[in-house]
Amino acid sequence: MLSIPTAKLRELVIEEGLVEPALFDSLAEEAGRLGQEVADTLIAKNILSNTYYSAIVSKYLSVPLADLGSRPIDTSVLHLLSEDVARQKRVILFAKEEDGSLAAAMADPSDLTVVEFLERYLKVRIKPYIALESDLNKGFALYSQATARDYDKLLRENIAASLQSHTKGEDAASDVPIVAIVDNVLSYAIALRSSDIHLEVFESFILVRYRVDGILREMFRVPRDIHPAVIARIKILGGLKIDEHAKPQDGRFRYQVGSDVIDIRAAVMPTFYGEKVVMRLLPSTNKPVSLSELGMMGKVDEILQSNIKKSYGMVLVTGPTGSGKTTTLYSVLHLLNRPEVNIVTIEDPIEYDMKYVNQSQVNVAAGITFSSALRQFLRQDPDIMMVGEIRDAETATIAVQAALTGHLVLSTLHTNDAPTAIPRFIDLGVPPFLLAAVLNVVLAQRLVRRICRDCIYSREPSEEELASIETQVHDLGIEKEFHPPRVIYAGKGCPACGGSGYRGRLGIYEALEVTEEVRRSIMNKEASMESLRESMRKSGVGTMFEDGLWKVEQGLTTLEEVLRVIRE
Repeated sequence: MLSIPTAKLRELVIEEGLVEPALFDSLAEEAGRLGQEVADTLIAKNILSNTYYSAIVSKYLSVPLADLGSRPIDTSVLHLLSEDVARQKRVILFAKEEDGSLAAAMADPSDLTVVEFLERYLKVRIKPYIALESDLNKGFALYSQATARDYDKLLRENIAASLQSHTKGEDAASDVPIVAIVDNVLSYAIALRSSDIHLEVFESFILVRYRVDGILREMFRVPRDIHPAVIARIKILGGLKIDEHAKPQDGRFRYQVGSDVIDIRAAVMPTFYGEKVVMRLLPSTNKPVSLSELGMMGKVDEILQSNIKKSYGMVLVTGPTGSGKTTTLYSVLHLLNRPEVNIVTIEDPIEYDMKYVNQSQVNVAAGITFSSALRQFLRQDPDIMMVGEIRDAETATIAVQAALTGHLVLSTLHTNDAPTAIPRFIDLGVPPFLLAAVLNVVLAQRLVRRICRDCIYSREPSEEELASIETQVHDLGIEKEFHPPRVIYAGKGCPACGGSGYRGRLGIYEALEVTEEVRRSIMNKEASMESLRESMRKSGVGTMFEDGLWKVEQGLTTLEEVLRVIRE
């Protein structure tokens, strides 16, 4: 994050009327305690946006914004600098100026040592521009297209070398070709911004698939002969037992590509033809993300913000696996992380390290489960407790009791929408009167892919699309309040997004606030799905589908994406 002196930032944001002096001083103190830049804290608290902060810095430094979202990148200029150097220095070369200098989008254009290095390295004058994270990501995505071709070539060469090697099976796990194959698979996935790598073994080949922006893509097939060595290499990295093939195993390791350090969780599972591996890729250095950056806006954001400020009760986030529930809870925890509160979490696994939050990992072998950890938490003088997931009656009961005794409990639940969380909790054995007493709000969410800003275009919806919308609207029973969109957006596909038309993801949401009316209907066992949805509508919140359609009209995602995740 590009920084300016705290005193100057204070002066500018107070002058703009964005924050009161006392609040700024409090947030500056909090940022110091957490070891963060003050600007990061202001952005995470939704006081500033990344774009607005960059405009402030641009004005302060008298350095123009790169704004690569609205101008093309000259790839011949881009590749004058290698990807490793570009990532390490956080810089993208994007154009040649009329005076012969090179335009460089930089994360920190005030860093003169980087500017001097580039001028010596390239033997040409550099004109710095301020780069947003999205500007840098656009440049790195273009690098990835060339990198993908390089990795594909290297992978095939190393596979051929491995097949010719005299060392076979697990004994080949440390051979140079096998080490290189695993490195190529990991590096390729990181270059494509993958969240997961699947290595699936079949009768005659290994299928390698990457999950990019929530969608699994088949990348390549590897000869089955090298399967034992590849699996053994991953087990060595993850600290797993190489000679254990009949039981599932879970491991963890770190992998570095350039300046990017990635935490990798490896899960090994026996299948019919051999062991399958799924690796989850988690950036080890994650900045706090504000709720608005996640895609939460309007009334949903207002309801959630007001309910997490309460000193007790329960806040639930629901949705299927992979819908971003944990990321939302981490954003909430960041908002709540203050010196005067004690926050404890039990997670499976711990995905991100948070300063001044006491995080515990589920370890069934050691007797640490969600329910047992919750019992121990009550002896740790907590103010706020986060439970990774409520999946059984015992955990649900203890969580409700904790919320009843003056604690704020955050957790997740697997349900299709917000109203369904009510009968799900009752099904887990929680009495309706207790549930009504402790539940503050239920948030339901899905993740949709963002339209690539470099190839976005607009058009009128087709008859088939309008029919699909009408069908979904009828199923939800919201015909009276609904108006179909006049314009929708999509991505054509370009080098920056790998031809998919999408880059990145955001959430679509609905929120059920437990008002007095909802509490009475829960206690009287009158809480039907229809009545709960009507209560949502009275509070000004529509369904996830409506939130998704609004984001379609705003050009953030596509109709196909919204229909895909709603129907899953």
